[in-house]
Amino acid sequence: MFQRGVLNIFPRFMVNNVLTPVRNISISEPLYFNGTNVLFGEPLKKKKKLDPALIRAKEERRKRKLEKAIRRLEKHTKQLKPIAELNLTIAKKAELEAQRKSVQELTVEEIEERAQKLKEWNKLKNIEHKKLMAYIYEAITKQDEAYDKLRLESEEKYQKAIQIDPTFLPYSYKGPPETPPVPDYIPPDGDYIDITRKFEGET
Repeated sequence: MFQRGVLNIFPRFMVNNVLTPVRNISISEPLYFNGTNVLFGEPLKKKKKLDPALIRAKEERRKRKLEKAIRRLEKHTKQLKPIAELNLTIAKKAELEAQRKSVQELTVEEIEERAQKLKEWNKLKNIEHKKLMAYIYEAITKQDEAYDKLRLESEEKYQKAIQIDPTFLPYSYKGPPETPPVPDYIPPDGDYIDITRKFEGET
């Protein structure tokens, strides 16, 4: 009786100096009124009733799709994954086919003429190679003879003569310097973008 009267008189009242909406009042300690906060609840949404046949058909389709992917993977177990950089596009394949078809077939006379010219070219290059090797051999032989004669005259001059002359073939190169590693250096992390291709059936 007391609680109902208080609710009718004080629908809202101060609890701990804060104006709080009241849903229920209970006395837990002497001379203290405690109220529960408004929950602002709402009724639950009704669940749509799905036809069990539709759910079963959906599960069957998903199951068949997974079985098909598994069969495809089992069929191509020894087949390597394709490399995107090595796969030719349809336009490039058509261009290559057109280039192959545009090549004219040689006649018998043209084939024999090319074979004869190739033989003559090989013969000429063989003669040039033999002349070059003979010239190098002769130069080395004369150089050794000169070294032997120089050594008989003076050992000091001989030692100077066999030294390599760095100015004979001038060469300069400037590259990145070798520096010691920086202690306690933490390299910055770059942006990592995963572009790995996912094939059907992979997880």
